[in-house]
Amino acid sequence: LTVLGRQVEDAGRVLEGIGKSISYDLDGEESYSTYLRRESAQISDAYSSSDRSLSELEGKFRQGQEQGGREEARLGDSFLGLLLHARALLRETRHISSGLRDKHDLLALTVRSHGARLSRLKNDYLRA
Repeated sequence: LTVLGRQVEDAGRVLEGIGKSISYDLDGEESYSTYLRRESAQISDAYSSSDRSLSELEGKFRQGQEQGGREEARLGDSFLGLLLHARALLRETRHISSGLRDKHDLLALTVRSHGARLSRLKNDYLRA
């Protein structure tokens, strides 16, 4: 009975350790799906923001072209400034988009890593 009691206590400590490890991996979330949804939402928000900025930029560019056609002589310098600004913003948007791809790749690697860790923990627990 004493040996059985010790085994139960040991199993309890192992389960508690697994629970702590999983909660650390999930960054405070209750489940992997919640964790992944939060990460996905952050990536989606960043992508939506860059997409919105690009749409605004296109609208401003078109608007600048229309004004430039009507008042070309007077607004030539201003149009060139808008064009250079639009070019800089497009570069920035492209850079952000590249970062989003990197974040997506990192998220995919994290998911695979967590899956491997969970599998290892499950196998260790089943062996114990």
